[in-house]
Amino acid sequence: MKKLVFGLFLLLTTFNQASGQERPDASLNEMVKQHPKLKTIDDGVSFLAIGDFGRHGAFTQKEVARDMGAVAEQLDLNFTVSVGDNFYPTGVQSTQDYQWISSFESIYTHHLLHEPWYVALGNHDYEGNVQAQIDYSNVSRRWEMPARYFEKLIEVDKGVFLQLLVIDTNPFITKYQKESDKYLGINDQDHAKQIAWIHEKLGVKNEKIKWRIVVGHHPLYSGGKRKEYKDTQEIDQLLSPILAQYQVDAYITGHEHDLQIIKKPNTKVTQYLSGAGSELRETGTTTGTLFAESVPGFMVFTLTKNQLTAYVIQSNKTDFDVIYTHHINK
Repeated sequence: MKKLVFGLFLLLTTFNQASGQERPDASLNEMVKQHPKLKTIDDGVSFLAIGDFGRHGAFTQKEVARDMGAVAEQLDLNFTVSVGDNFYPTGVQSTQDYQWISSFESIYTHHLLHEPWYVALGNHDYEGNVQAQIDYSNVSRRWEMPARYFEKLIEVDKGVFLQLLVIDTNPFITKYQKESDKYLGINDQDHAKQIAWIHEKLGVKNEKIKWRIVVGHHPLYSGGKRKEYKDTQEIDQLLSPILAQYQVDAYITGHEHDLQIIKKPNTKVTQYLSGAGSELRETGTTTGTLFAESVPGFMVFTLTKNQLTAYVIQSNKTDFDVIYTHHINK
């Protein structure tokens, strides 16, 4: 009976996704309530970044999802990035786990949230069936996780591309390797192979690639709970030199349940931490902190050939506000 109910739900969801694939006439945006701090772009792409969210709609997940839809409508969204911890507390067990409905399909319902989701894995996802999240890519028209790490080349403007790498940072954490009974299959992952893949992809010489963004669950640095954690130090020591070597523009991450923007002195990469999709924790500052708040919300980005703009969105009881804006210019 459960399989029948789940199948009927997916059938309806697939119909809604199929009927929502045609992008709306941009002129219809005039009918949408326009937030004065959000600036639409004529040529480029826009995308959301959300993380640490899947809790059956609890805490502020529903309010954040509502505002993701409203922002998507105003900016004519192209895709969404998930930085991981997609399902709490222990991931999903199969492609038919009811969490797909209760924590994802029935929550993110706006038609523009049926544009592609490029999804990273978090530590809580490793407490369940990771392969089920990969396999769900064959069930859903929006969920895209073809492997534990992958690349997307996205055209920003005519002949100008964004290279988006979604990586799996979990195998890089020593603590997880020692707790393989909790983080299932963690020691089956060849982290050296993934690092070689990152070098290979970022090292490609392609003059059409103007922007390079890497997405991973664990932050390079933080002013929050994990500011001094060994996990954070390990990721910084491993990934920061690579991101610097290839002049990566942005690292989008989560794990901390808050919103932070950090740019360390004398570095190119800006870290955008968007982990406030449901439950929150207190945050703070560190060297290079530009913004840090523990409020429900997410980040939205507009990207043209010459500029990346990041907006920090705070979700309130009935609407949202833009509480910080950051630019990277080329």
